[in-house]
Amino acid sequence: MGIREFPSGTAKGKTVAIGMRRSPDVSPRRLSDISPQLRQLKYLVVDEAIKEDFKWSRSVEDLTSASIGLTSIEERILRITGYYGYQPWAASYKRDERSHDSPAPVEAQAQAGMEAGARGSRCCWTFSLTQLKKMFWGMVVVLGVCSSWSGSTQLAKLTFKEFNAPFTLTWFATNWNFLFFPLYYIGHVFKSAEKQTPQQRYRECCQFFGENGLTLKAFFTKAAPFGVLWTLTNYLYLHAIKNINTTDVSVLFCCNKAFVFLLSWIVLRDRFMGVRIVAAILAIAGIVMMTYADGFHSHSVIGIALVVGSASTSALYKVLFKLLLGSAKFGEAALFLSMLAVFNILFVTCIPVILYFTNAEYWSFDAIPWGSICGFSVLLLTFNILLNFGIAITYPTLISLGIVLSVPVNAVVDHYSSNIDFNSVRVIAIVIIGLGFLLLLLPEEWDEWLIKLISRLKERKKEEIPEGNGDIVSGLQNKSRRTRPSMSSFSH
Repeated sequence: MGIREFPSGTAKGKTVAIGMRRSPDVSPRRLSDISPQLRQLKYLVVDEAIKEDFKWSRSVEDLTSASIGLTSIEERILRITGYYGYQPWAASYKRDERSHDSPAPVEAQAQAGMEAGARGSRCCWTFSLTQLKKMFWGMVVVLGVCSSWSGSTQLAKLTFKEFNAPFTLTWFATNWNFLFFPLYYIGHVFKSAEKQTPQQRYRECCQFFGENGLTLKAFFTKAAPFGVLWTLTNYLYLHAIKNINTTDVSVLFCCNKAFVFLLSWIVLRDRFMGVRIVAAILAIAGIVMMTYADGFHSHSVIGIALVVGSASTSALYKVLFKLLLGSAKFGEAALFLSMLAVFNILFVTCIPVILYFTNAEYWSFDAIPWGSICGFSVLLLTFNILLNFGIAITYPTLISLGIVLSVPVNAVVDHYSSNIDFNSVRVIAIVIIGLGFLLLLLPEEWDEWLIKLISRLKERKKEEIPEGNGDIVSGLQNKSRRTRPSMSSFSH
C-alpha cells in the first residue's frame, strides 16, 4: 500500500479543460468515476490546427499502447481528456522527430533482426563451447572416479592378504582427509584474483559452523557425529571386502543412491517420484538376487549385510548433512572434511590401539605393507576429492556414472584374478542394480522434457509430411505436363 498507480500526475500547464483535475489517490476504472469531467467536454474548445494531430495521435496510441493493439472506449476518453497526463498536440513533434532521427521501420527491423541473429548465434556458439568443455572435463572426472574407486577397492583386497586389519586401515586412510583444506587453499591461491592468507580463509570458512565460528560446541555437535558415520561407512565397506569379491561389494554399494532417495523422501520431504520408487525396488531385488547367487552361504550373507550397512550409513551421512548443515561451498566442505580427520586423530585413535592389544586386529610393524596402505589412502583421497569438488568443472550426473563404471572394471579384474562364478543370477542382479542406479540419476523434470521431446518430434513429422506431399504433387503435375500432347502437334 502507499504505491500510487500514476505517481507523476498530470502535466504542468495543462489548459485543455479548466477544473479537470483528478485525485492523486484515486484510479478510475469506470466512466461513472469521472462523470463530472465528462460533463465538461461540451465546453471543450479545440483549435482547428491540432484536430488532425488529435486524430493521428489517437489512432496511433490506440493501436500501439494496448497489449493486443486495441483499447477500450473508456481508455480512449481518459486519454483524450488528458487524464493520464497525455498531450496529444505534442504527437506531431514526436512524429517528426521519429521520422528524422530513426531509420525506416523496415530497415530498422532488418537491422535489429541481424543484430539479434548475430547475438543469438554468438550465444549459441559460446554455449556449445561451454558444453563441450564441461563434457570433456566430465569424461576426465568420470575416468578419475572410476579408476580411483575400483583401484582402491582392488588394492584393499590385496592389502588384507598381508595386513588383516580393516579398522586400522580405515583409521589410517581417514587421517589423510586433513589434506583437504591445504589442497583447497593451494587451488584458491592459483585461481582466485583476491588472495587471502590461510588465517583469513580459515576464518571465512568457519562461518559455516555458525556465527561464532568453529567453537568446541560446534565441533562436537556438527562435526563429531559425521566423523562417526564416516568411520562406520568405510569400516563396513572394507570389512565386507574380506568376505565377498570386489564386484559384489562395488555393485551393492551403488544401492546407497536408493537409500538416499528413501531417506530424503521420509526425512526431508523431498518430491515424490515414481521412477525413483521403481529404482529403489530394483535395488532391493538386486540385493536379494545377489544373496541367492551364492546360495545363502554364511560368509556371503555376512558380506552382503556389511555392504548394505555401509551403503545405509553413507546415505544417512548425506541426508543428515543436508538436514543439519544444508549446502556448503568448496572451502567450507574442505574445512569440514579436514575436521573429520581431526576428530579421527583425537577420538578414534584409541580404538586401533585397543584392537591391537586384544589381538582382534594383530599386525607386526615390520611386516606392514606401507606401499599398498599408502596407495589405498591416496586413491581413496583422490576419489573423495573428485566426488566432492568435481562438480566445479562438470555435471554431477557424470560424476555418479564413474561409480557405476567401476562395477564392470572390478568384474574384469575379478574374472582374471580369482575364480568367481558369474552365473546368470549374479549377472541379472548386477544389471538390475545398475539399472536402478541409472534411473536415480534422472532429473526431476525428466517427464516434462520427455513430453516436450515427443511433441517436437510430432511437430517435425507434421511439417515434413505436407512438404513431402507437395513434392509428390508437383512431380505428378510436371509429369502430366510432359506427357500431355499439345494441340499444335495435331494441327500439323
